[in-house]
Amino acid sequence: MHIAPYDNANTPIVDVDDPMVPLNYFNIVHLKRDQAFDYQVPGYETCIVPATGTVDVEIEGFNAASIGNRTVDVWDGEPEGVYVPAGTKARMICKTDKAEVFVAGAKYDQVLDPFAVRSDELDKVQYGSDDTKTHRKIKHILGTKYHDKVGRLLVSELFTVGAGGWSGFPSHKHDTDRLPDETRHDETYNFRFRPNHGSGVQMLQREDGKPGDAYHIVDGSTIVLDNGYHPCAVLPGYEMYYFTILGGLTQRSLVQYFQPSHADQVETIPGIKDMIAKFK
Repeated sequence: MHIAPYDNANTPIVDVDDPMVPLNYFNIVHLKRDQAFDYQVPGYETCIVPATGTVDVEIEGFNAASIGNRTVDVWDGEPEGVYVPAGTKARMICKTDKAEVFVAGAKYDQVLDPFAVRSDELDKVQYGSDDTKTHRKIKHILGTKYHDKVGRLLVSELFTVGAGGWSGFPSHKHDTDRLPDETRHDETYNFRFRPNHGSGVQMLQREDGKPGDAYHIVDGSTIVLDNGYHPCAVLPGYEMYYFTILGGLTQRSLVQYFQPSHADQVETIPGIKDMIAKFK
């Protein structure tokens, strides 16, 4: 489902127990200098990631100062984040003229310890190629290195490399727990484009061999994915970014099931197997 950009007034875009992606939570918070925003999400662990701007974060005795270093847009530097344990009270305070902050969440009922992820602690991977039109870069904020410190939540930023091309291809899904072939992970995206009047398309094919749906995505679009194969593409001449939230039903590690009619292309895309491994 596509959620067009709108002024959410700092209220969740994807709230708890969402009928389509109940394992996910997503909010975008806009603040001006010295403004504070408090939140608490019972039953969901969350991660605070400034898209732009800098915030101080306070979490019931844990403090992380000066999180976020981007000013112009999401291409302007590396991301940073703070893990907020399930149901814990969190406060963010804006330290720059303004800040736009993503709050990603996944359903989880155990209370772990908070921690900060600085820009030099990201888990990065770049794969694909210009020839296969699949060249992209992934910056994992809550990636493999934090597997023992996070319950079900995976948080990443994905960038197309160059202008135009495909992402999430070969087409794959992760809507059913049936190990070792696949896991159930609800997924939520928020898209940005450079220049920001660019756009793209999000495909969603429920069954292999049958026609699916396509959504026109623009700067600020949110996509929620409950089931089906879901590649996306950006128009030639534009760069695409998307903030990615994955929440697992029974485990944190993601196991993707590649669409049978396209699965052979896994062997043609440079570095894709390293990308797959980074979502464990």
